[in-house]
Amino acid sequence: MRFDRRQFLLGSAAATGALALSGCAAVPRSGAGDARLLYDRIFQAMLRGSPEMATGLGLDTGANADLRGKLSPSGPAGKTGSYGPLVAQLPALRRLAAGGLQGRDKAFADTVLWLGERVDDVSRTPWGTFDGYPVPYVLSQLTGSYQSVPDFLDSQHKVESRADAEAYIARLEAFARNVDLEVEHARADAGRGVVPPDFILDKTITQTRALRDQRGAQAGLVQSLVRRTRERNIAGDWGRQATAIVDGRLAAALDRQLALLTELRRGANRNPAAGRLPGGPAFYAQCLRYHTSTGMSADEIHETGLRQLAELGAEAELLLRAEGLTQGSVGARITALGRQERHQYPNTEAGRAQIIADLTAAMNRLRARMPDYFQTIPRSPMEIKRVPPAIELGAPRGYAMGPSLDGSRAGAFYINLRDTRSWPKWALPTLNHHEAIPGHLWQGSIAIENQSIPLLHRNIGIAAYGEGWGLYAEQLAEEMGVYADYQVGKLGMIQSFMYRSARLVTDTGMHAKGWSREQAIRFFMENVGLDELSSTSEIERYVVWPGQACSYKIGHNEFVRLREDARRQLGNRFDLKGFHDVVLANSDMPLEVLATVVADWTRARLA
Repeated sequence: MRFDRRQFLLGSAAATGALALSGCAAVPRSGAGDARLLYDRIFQAMLRGSPEMATGLGLDTGANADLRGKLSPSGPAGKTGSYGPLVAQLPALRRLAAGGLQGRDKAFADTVLWLGERVDDVSRTPWGTFDGYPVPYVLSQLTGSYQSVPDFLDSQHKVESRADAEAYIARLEAFARNVDLEVEHARADAGRGVVPPDFILDKTITQTRALRDQRGAQAGLVQSLVRRTRERNIAGDWGRQATAIVDGRLAAALDRQLALLTELRRGANRNPAAGRLPGGPAFYAQCLRYHTSTGMSADEIHETGLRQLAELGAEAELLLRAEGLTQGSVGARITALGRQERHQYPNTEAGRAQIIADLTAAMNRLRARMPDYFQTIPRSPMEIKRVPPAIELGAPRGYAMGPSLDGSRAGAFYINLRDTRSWPKWALPTLNHHEAIPGHLWQGSIAIENQSIPLLHRNIGIAAYGEGWGLYAEQLAEEMGVYADYQVGKLGMIQSFMYRSARLVTDTGMHAKGWSREQAIRFFMENVGLDELSSTSEIERYVVWPGQACSYKIGHNEFVRLREDARRQLGNRFDLKGFHDVVLANSDMPLEVLATVVADWTRARLA
């Protein structure tokens, strides 16, 4: 998955610095040029509202240098996250979309209007928060400053000068303030009847306590600053300053967070459904609309998942029999195959290092073959890294994060190696294809380097497009013949498709059909073959990100449908490289806009 889609932005730093900082533009007069001006000013307002984004993109310089010591606001003031300026400009965007734009320019206008309207819809819910995803719970194992800021400060906040170190200290102070704001936000939501299930609170308490237990000079937040100032010979008593905040205001704020979480845990139940919350059914419908960019209902999505699981199970059956596994359910046999010692890496630091090395080598081999399938070849560097151990308990199994604007940080695919036994060797290639090449890092880098895409459009994410491309990339790799001499590896791809189909069933099952967490975990284990640890992590992710898990297979289905429809209409005039170019040419789009773009391309080739 793309853990932070905003990191895939790229544009000219000089052009960005020239943008006005005074807020969003007035309604554009007419034409694509005025549209670009509006887009750029919306983006700049978004940048000003999200200092983390500015840092991650290398844009916290020049007129934006003051952002280097700030964090985004938390609490109700930060409810719409960086997308607030997009919502504020909906009247202008509606006029723009209705103004007669054609072709690519219309696709750009329709995309941002669609996204602005979706964010506006979900932000009207009186509880929860939004920044990329509509989320019901301010604090969970996947949400909250406590979960995101420490890794951000260590991996993205550069420390190359005294000013950078001072900005780090300022951000530690802002971190403590934001924790307190989130505590009050979560307390207010609890007063409205919005409390996470007990199993989510248990994991959130565990992770909060792990951060709180880091004290003094040994705290990771302190060591990160001390280590990097020492490496750069930046004079100053940085350890003392950081420790005073970590052991003082931040510790007190985390204590208040722990106290609230403990209080909420006493009265929490195990019901995972967003539908149980006030206005929950309508909220979940909005989540599905946002994440799938379709009008599919929960029932339709649920039935799609069941049907595709059955089809994929029949494919898996043939491969399992070839491995000598003939007894038991498909899921049970996949689990048994994954546990065979010949398919396991050692669950040691050496084993983890070997996984990273093998994935990197495979990524680089596949990258060399990309010119046969793509006209546009990105130059951006890409690497594979381990999810930081401090956050791996609640983190997804894998995610991609794009490079900084200035090239100082490569795009990276992060893999969760908490337990290597969750990753049999035959399951790793398809993960690599999804997250790295030709998946998220590849698609994101193409967008990053395409200066004709407005900055705004390179800064937003449409889940069904991005995750649909990730699954399409898995299929494309198989079509390239990567499993010709490793058929068991194809089982990894089929299992990947199976568990994305199972997501359609379990997400809608929990949030709309009364399924329990335990029922969803059992369904995953029995039908997909993921081990219990991985299945539990998956299901608990769906609880706090309603609808997001449905984006993958719905998006994949549409990419394949559009490709095959175009192939059928064009016959020998169909060009796979051209298809890839057109679907990647505008960065993320809602699926309905993508369908229009492909239809226009097909008609043009028929003419």
